[in-house]
Amino acid sequence: MPGTPLIVNALGGLENPNVSGEHTGGGLVHTAADLAIDARALADAKSSGLTAVNITLGYVMGDFEPYEHTLEEIRTWDGIVGAHPDHLLAVRSAADIRRARDEDRVGVIYGFQNAVAVGDDLTRVATFAELGVRVVQLTYNQANHIGDGAMAPENRGLTPFGRDLVYVLNEHRLMVDLSHSGEQTCLEAAALSRQPVSVNHTGCRALCDLPRNKTDDELRLVADTGGFVGIYFMPFLTGSGHPRATDVVDHLVHAVDVCGEDHVGIGTDGPVTAIDDLDAYREELAGHTAARAEAGVAAAGERADTMPFVVDLRGADQFRKLIRLLEERGWSDERIAKVMGGNFVAYAERVWGA
Repeated sequence: MPGTPLIVNALGGLENPNVSGEHTGGGLVHTAADLAIDARALADAKSSGLTAVNITLGYVMGDFEPYEHTLEEIRTWDGIVGAHPDHLLAVRSAADIRRARDEDRVGVIYGFQNAVAVGDDLTRVATFAELGVRVVQLTYNQANHIGDGAMAPENRGLTPFGRDLVYVLNEHRLMVDLSHSGEQTCLEAAALSRQPVSVNHTGCRALCDLPRNKTDDELRLVADTGGFVGIYFMPFLTGSGHPRATDVVDHLVHAVDVCGEDHVGIGTDGPVTAIDDLDAYREELAGHTAARAEAGVAAAGERADTMPFVVDLRGADQFRKLIRLLEERGWSDERIAKVMGGNFVAYAERVWGA
């Protein structure tokens, strides 16, 4: 795609949700074995211009043993990447993202959305790093033994073990991702970390006052560390729960105003391939939402009618459409290139090394 900037999705997927065991964002328990990484999904990812994506693997929630399940997920994704050498490339360094672009492949970044698999054994961080994990989100929505998530009412911040974990993640040069974290957990981790930190998929609380979105204080501190903020394509962008593509642009504009243009990108929280039958999906959504709420893992703003994507910003054209909208806002080609992927690569260099 001549003229298209390098595109990095700081949190997303590669599955075909029309075939996978769960629709995007709707399922209660996500496992790599459920995903359909099929010919359509791979073709859509390539045609979209996607250069690299941070995918979720490992334990997030459910009745699995976190550590063993996470190791199995890594093995599964190793198999997925290995089965598609012409399409996919495992990312271990910032240079691998550029290599993926040069070789017309999609870089796959291994990331966690919950760090509970560490258990009480900090030596597991080294194991995960050796196995290719590059992003570790400290919490999901609820509290864990590391810190409070966005939906933990006490907003207690990091635990003593959580502070130790941040230090060890720094030692192994893994990204400390503060998506889903509570405000105090985010602020403490950003201040404590000796490496730049990230919030790979979020929105701006100043535009929509929901716990999954970050306050200006959080955004600014993450940027001040040399970190990265990715804006998602999720219902939490508006109070109605039905955002449009222009709302994604509004959040990107606000994040750049707060953080500066060198620290903002995208983390859609969804795959490239779109759900084909939205009517059928709407019928399923109430059950999925109720199950998440009953399990205590839902976020404020999730409702039976709020789809976990932006309806007019999905499918293989989603990145091109976003670029067009940013151009209409008067953004320069240089700023657009930074936000679409350049800023994530620069952040990765600061944490992982070149």
